[in-house]
Amino acid sequence: MTEPWLFVETPATLAATSVTVMEGTTFCIGEGAGDLGGVDPGGLFVRDTRVLLVWDLVVAGRRAAPLNVHHESPYSVVHVGHLRLPSAEGAQEVLVTRHRVVGDGMREEIGLVNCSGRACRVDLRLLVGADLADLFEVKDGRVPGRPLPTTVERHNHLRVDGDRASGSGVVIVPDDAAVADAGSLLWSVELEPHQAWTTDVEVLVRVGGELLAALHPRGLPASEALPFQRRADWWAAAPTLETPDRRTREVLRTSVEDLGSLRIMDPAHPDQQAVAAGAPWFMALFGRDSLISSLMLLPLAPDLALGTCRALAAHQGRERVDVTEEEAGRILHELRLGPAGTLALGGGSAYFGSVDATPLFVMTMGEIVRWCGPEAVTPDLMGAVDRALDWIARSSDHEGFLSYARMTPQGLRNQGWKDSWDGVNFADGRLAEAPIALAEVQGYVYAALLARATLAEALEGGRGADTWRRRADDLKERFDERFWLPELGWFASALDRDERPVDALTSALGHLLWTGIVDSSRADRVAELLLSPELFSGWGVRTLATSMARYDPLSYHNGSVWPHDTAIAVSGLARYGYHDGAAQVADGLLDASLCFEHRLPELFGGFARGTPTVPVPYPAACAPQAWAAAVPVELLRALIGLTPADDGLACTPFVPHGLLPLRLDGVRSRGASYLVEVASDGRHRVRRRT
Repeated sequence: MTEPWLFVETPATLAATSVTVMEGTTFCIGEGAGDLGGVDPGGLFVRDTRVLLVWDLVVAGRRAAPLNVHHESPYSVVHVGHLRLPSAEGAQEVLVTRHRVVGDGMREEIGLVNCSGRACRVDLRLLVGADLADLFEVKDGRVPGRPLPTTVERHNHLRVDGDRASGSGVVIVPDDAAVADAGSLLWSVELEPHQAWTTDVEVLVRVGGELLAALHPRGLPASEALPFQRRADWWAAAPTLETPDRRTREVLRTSVEDLGSLRIMDPAHPDQQAVAAGAPWFMALFGRDSLISSLMLLPLAPDLALGTCRALAAHQGRERVDVTEEEAGRILHELRLGPAGTLALGGGSAYFGSVDATPLFVMTMGEIVRWCGPEAVTPDLMGAVDRALDWIARSSDHEGFLSYARMTPQGLRNQGWKDSWDGVNFADGRLAEAPIALAEVQGYVYAALLARATLAEALEGGRGADTWRRRADDLKERFDERFWLPELGWFASALDRDERPVDALTSALGHLLWTGIVDSSRADRVAELLLSPELFSGWGVRTLATSMARYDPLSYHNGSVWPHDTAIAVSGLARYGYHDGAAQVADGLLDASLCFEHRLPELFGGFARGTPTVPVPYPAACAPQAWAAAVPVELLRALIGLTPADDGLACTPFVPHGLLPLRLDGVRSRGASYLVEVASDGRHRVRRRT
């Protein structure tokens, strides 16, 4: 059987009319009218198990036509539908409402309104079915979608049980007026003229043999539910932005909302939160995705980076296990909670097939000590950092470059961020063969070595800091010698199994600037290439240049534009002082956000701006997606030049005139909150708020 962590380039695509709500590792995908049975793939998912397959409402033998869908919050939605019921006296209009909230289960309030001046009687039937299928099997289309047997208990409760090994199950709890049979609930409703009627139904979920405590239990006011309180706290701590540029205001507002909804927590440690990779299929802890998102979000939510690193450190590799590619010190790629998993955040199946998560973990720890202060880095985290560096050393080749080759045929063929099967290729289209040393990964290792020096200075009295810096300098020199291609004028994207440079021109150049591994003598050429029509589409930086044989603007990794990849290029250009270029690329991304309703997607087509006139969506792009949602924060950090300082926060802005005057209130650094102001003439100041 295909293992769940195998990469599928074309993941399940949701219809444009589908409606998703989510809270932590719970999400629900339905139709505009609120039904679940007509969406493929769809249903209610809790901790990587589909606990509802069918949840369809039939009123007087008919299904309501959708009128409106209103998202009250990421976890709450109201569906409004309409029915025209024939009768001898003429048609009667009935309004149907469904108010759905999710969180370790679901509660739905169903309402009917008789819009006419005559009384009517209707039968309302809720069809219910569950298959308790694993999320991966659903996403990949490997389950038939047939409900399991449903039993009636306690007069009118419906119950579905999975196999004993999984301990999964679901119980549907209506009010006392409902009549149950195997597969549906029935209410007979008498409606006087213009009368409204409501009922509510709870969906209780059992995982691993334990009945989960619903986050929206019947009778609890919405304002007292944990998701409401968490969302309110998140918004209270979020920075506020004032700027005349509507694009930036709106995309940041959407990103803050999305990032709040993408937080997940360990039930055993609810005070520690991490960021999931994306909705709906990736509401789980990922090494690379969660770390890059956390790095970008440090000015907004440094505690999220700390929680992410704590979660990853808790599940750091301990021994070699070929089937999961676990190795001592390695940081995982993906953590799942499927039917065979246990309850805690890290209790599910872990896969470790990522070459970059481990150096990114060390990089993030180095930034945490800068943004949060030395007290945030506990001894156990320092131990995890050093174990990660030991893994890097053991996994590096004889030249000192970190490389990868999968340990099992079921693992990912490519283990960098471009992890599709053809994501690493030569200029002529040939695929690179493992072991592969990716250019950007060497940049991450370089930054990780410098991060370890920073940690030594902050926590160990500087002991060993010079050694770590010398190791970084040595890697930088060797990288320039082996990866620079003088005949082409750019860095190779990788070295293959024969140590040949992979000569494709890719967006990896932006990552090299971002990490600082580029020698200053090469920087002009690297910046020129990133801003050239081959790589810069006008909306963002392409993953693969247009002149390369495998260039395809609608591929996953060979010519598409990924907003997080582009934002990394913006920060890299800014780091080396190419402010005009950084502002130009940032402007392209902000323009693109207008065409995606202010929500940057995981990726979009790499077509040149103007052909067509709008960015082209990628069919299966994930949205919201963590590192795409983090992009507006990263762009602002780069443009304002936000940097933690010993006395709090510093900035060196090059904000484009169209964004001025700019006022960003609530930037976090070392436990304090700051107001950053940049005037129309470029003057700026930073004031401590708390």
